[in-house]
Amino acid sequence: MKTDRKALHVDRLRELPSLPQAVLDLQTALAKEDVSLDALAETVSHDQALAAKTLRIANCSFYGVSTRVVSIRQAIGILGLRGVSTLVTAAAVSDRFTRTSCAGFDLSCYWRHSVAVALCAREIAKRARLDMDVAFTAGLLHDLGRLVLASEMPQSLERAYELRSACDSTMLEAERRQLATDHAHIGAEVALSWHFGSEVVEAMRLHHDPPATSAITLVDVVHAADNIAHALTVAKDPVDMVPPLNLAAWNRIGLTQTQWFAVFEVIEGDLDALCTALQV
Repeated sequence: MKTDRKALHVDRLRELPSLPQAVLDLQTALAKEDVSLDALAETVSHDQALAAKTLRIANCSFYGVSTRVVSIRQAIGILGLRGVSTLVTAAAVSDRFTRTSCAGFDLSCYWRHSVAVALCAREIAKRARLDMDVAFTAGLLHDLGRLVLASEMPQSLERAYELRSACDSTMLEAERRQLATDHAHIGAEVALSWHFGSEVVEAMRLHHDPPATSAITLVDVVHAADNIAHALTVAKDPVDMVPPLNLAAWNRIGLTQTQWFAVFEVIEGDLDALCTALQV
């Protein structure tokens, strides 16, 4: 009987612990229509590590605050309701997967690329009049599956890296041949189990394969942002490769050359500061 490797990986993912309770409490609070800044500030303040991260992120030069932010309530006011949830969740994820022993996987490169995609997705969404916070979240976590693989199933991912080199293929193709699944599917399954919104989950799942649609979608945004971040080589990964670009998705976004150059400038100008704030 042939073993279903894809099912085995999904079963393994179910063993992953949930996000820290403080993060789950924050997500629950944000889901309420009448949530207040005071209630959110109290939720964040209950976890000292979370509170420290929130203040550090709010004081990042990316947000352009002229005076030092010293209170959680002030920080949430600057970051926005969903903004604080996204960045605190990212900080929790980086704490959850702090060490990997997977040959070929560089944790620093991973996070630099992820933050660059988040910045790019946010700027594209801004110009396309889509939700900027949701785009930032999806961009930041789009490759979560690869981080999970490197942490929880390093030998499987190592064999995929070896296959990529041997066959001169893309990493996505190597994953699918070696694992019978890929990082996009795995990341989406984890995000689903952590109760992320369906729009973010689908953007994570389909960011390499945007479906044909009549109007721009979040999948298109993350797909283009991922390609741009690879093309700009901001991750400083010596073996980085630009994945295939879906021209239909690119055309649906429809930014002008001037707008694209403005997006590039934001990524290159703000990436280091935001990586430092997130401590990645």
